[in-house]
Amino acid sequence: MLELVATSFIAGFTVVFGIVALGIVHAVVEPQFGELAKVAGALAFGPAVVFLIVGRAELFTENFFDPLAAAFDRSDSWMVSSLVRLWSVTFVLNLAGGALMAVVFSVDGALPPGTGHALRATATEIVARGSMAEFADSIAGGVLVTLLSFLLAASDSVGTRASMAYVVGFLLALGPFDHVIVTMLHVLFGLLFGADISIDAFLVTTAIVTAGNLVGGLGIGTLTHLAQAKGAKEASE
Repeated sequence: MLELVATSFIAGFTVVFGIVALGIVHAVVEPQFGELAKVAGALAFGPAVVFLIVGRAELFTENFFDPLAAAFDRSDSWMVSSLVRLWSVTFVLNLAGGALMAVVFSVDGALPPGTGHALRATATEIVARGSMAEFADSIAGGVLVTLLSFLLAASDSVGTRASMAYVVGFLLALGPFDHVIVTMLHVLFGLLFGADISIDAFLVTTAIVTAGNLVGGLGIGTLTHLAQAKGAKEASE
């Protein structure tokens, strides 16, 4: 439990550096290059996922396959409760670590001028999307993050792992393909910088993105790979 709490908390405050980098770069690039600022911001966000992977932190939905495969092999109630504990603790501690760093960065003057405006605008755009669009983006985000775990399992070098993590981080931010922790922290930054976002909108967005991540990460990403692994095992027997 101590290791789970620590790695989950670390992941929360680590990913905040990517969000802040996105905001800084977006604020610098947008006045001259307009929409290209989104691409530049996504490029700036990518290293945060590299920090997560190389630093072996645990982000919610990052690794559904191993624990779920174990639960399939041992279909007892203890394994189910362990899964619920794993994902619940990861979710809460990711958010706690990220919220702490968001509050630190929200101190007046801590970030370059214009960064707060960029983060506020991103948060407003997130909650303004329609529910179905948000759900679709979060399904894609769940699939993408889960796909990363399978790619990492096939890699045996730090450089390759870092490259794949960067690409996934870039795509997540570019989409935007929602990941619930990243999305919640984006909206939290918006609130801290004065965005007109209600608590109800924040909670609704959280619920939609969490559901989409579970559908994409578990239903599409993980269960299909479990079926693939089972089919390969049966064929070899």
